[in-house]
Parts: sequence; structure tokens; C-alpha cells
Amino acid sequence: MEVLKVSANSQPKSVAGAIAAVVRESGAVEIQAVGAGAVNQTVKSIAIARGYVSPNGIDLVCIPSFAKIDIDGEERTAMKFQLENR
Repeated sequence: MEVLKVSANSQPKSVAGAIAAVVRESGAVEIQAVGAGAVNQTVKSIAIARGYVSPNGIDLVCIPSFAKIDIDGEERTAMKFQLENR
């Protein structure tokens, strides 16, 4: 499954387009976000992406969870969002 990483500076429309493209191609995508700003941009992107894929008959659902990731040798907790067609 492809993994997209979102930062607090990511543009929600751009991320939504990437989400829509990956979901149309492979049926699912995983998004990782570290920090409140990144999670905020991710949630906005997911809402926009649902609108992009719904005309194609895709009902996008989100399964959030926590994940431990390594950033510059330091373990951090990330929010992981698994998106797939219902």
C-alpha cells in the first residue's frame, strides 16, 4: 500500500488529488501525519478527496490509528490514516 506523508505546510487540495489518484489506481492509501498541524491538513484533505472520488462510485472511508515512526534517529508517534473504498 502506498504511503503519503503530510506536513503542516501541505496544501489540502494537492494532497486530496494525490489521495484520489492512488485510491482510483490501487483502491487504498495510507497517510502519515506528525503533529497537530499535519493532522489538521490531513483531515481537510480527506474531506476534499471524498468529493473527488464519489462521482466514480467510490465511498472513501478512513481508519485512523497511531504508529511509531523514526525521524532523524528519534522515535515519534504519528497519526496513521488508512483510506479505502467501503
